[in-house]
Amino acid sequence: MRTVIVDKVASVAQHSNLSRELRVSDQITCEEGVLLAVRVLNNKNRYNQLELTSGRMATVNQGDIVVGALGHRKALLGYSGHLPETLAVGSTVQILNIGGVLGICDSANPDVGAPFDCEVLGTVLHFPYLAERIGVPARVGAGKLDANVVLDARGVPVVALAGTCMDSGKTAAACAIVSRLRHLGLHVAACKATGVSLRRDILAMEDAGAGETMIFSDLGIVTTTADNGPALTRALLSSLAVHLPDVIVIELGDGLLGAYGVEAILSDATIRAAFTAVVLCANDPVAAWGGCKILREQYGIEPAVVTGPATDNAVGIDQIAARMALPAINALTNGAALGDLIAKTLPGQSQRELL
Repeated sequence: MRTVIVDKVASVAQHSNLSRELRVSDQITCEEGVLLAVRVLNNKNRYNQLELTSGRMATVNQGDIVVGALGHRKALLGYSGHLPETLAVGSTVQILNIGGVLGICDSANPDVGAPFDCEVLGTVLHFPYLAERIGVPARVGAGKLDANVVLDARGVPVVALAGTCMDSGKTAAACAIVSRLRHLGLHVAACKATGVSLRRDILAMEDAGAGETMIFSDLGIVTTTADNGPALTRALLSSLAVHLPDVIVIELGDGLLGAYGVEAILSDATIRAAFTAVVLCANDPVAAWGGCKILREQYGIEPAVVTGPATDNAVGIDQIAARMALPAINALTNGAALGDLIAKTLPGQSQRELL
């Protein structure tokens, strides 16, 4: 057991309450969620920031000692990497995302450049036993996901946002909907159910007016998969429903076709039955057409509306209306209208006066 002084604690370690002075162990368990202290070995001028536990974004520099969590990532527009099988002090890992996920990079999108290389310093320890100097590996999350959790939405309506890809406007649409529903006097809760640990999106939903928020990493999940996606979605919805909000807004990160578990979530009949409305976010009209086809034919879901870059001007909006027979509303330029449409889908809200 050794002492290290860290410069930055990534947001993936949100619930660990770590100080700057930490104890680390040379024994490293290669499991998702284990927190490591690492030293950054290089500088970067692209994709070079880390989200801290405060929610602030900090530039990472060569020599910084950072706390992150072991995990994997399969991103189309970022880094793809896997969980290492073995590690020792002095081994090299890479930072796979802004939230502080650490693993072995397999490929990188040219837009983000090569990742940060990091020297492993040891496993971060915490000391849960009162008056005992027995350190155990610190891990992600406030609790552990119950794989057998039963969904109990308590009758609370649920608005889900699904996208055709990363960066298809899901969070912008979620924030627009949250903001408008809040202005209409509704108590809104929000969560993000799939992706790789990063709190930025739910922080944006809080800024938009969500009263309670959660993300899968609160349940000890670093990166979502088809195996854990349905259970964590049931757990998130059930946990937020305890607060009895008027509506829950849930963002399904990544895309309808991807490795983060969206397909498994939508394949769960119990979860589908809890969805009051599904918003499709699409990058272009062809993506909107394909997304609608998947939702309709594979899951029996009729989207309430299409938004995202596909609706950036009248050309896309007209194409969606003509070819998919769906309303199309841009969340950035007409967020109030998007929120009003969703408000009308909620039980008891169809007659609500739109201010």
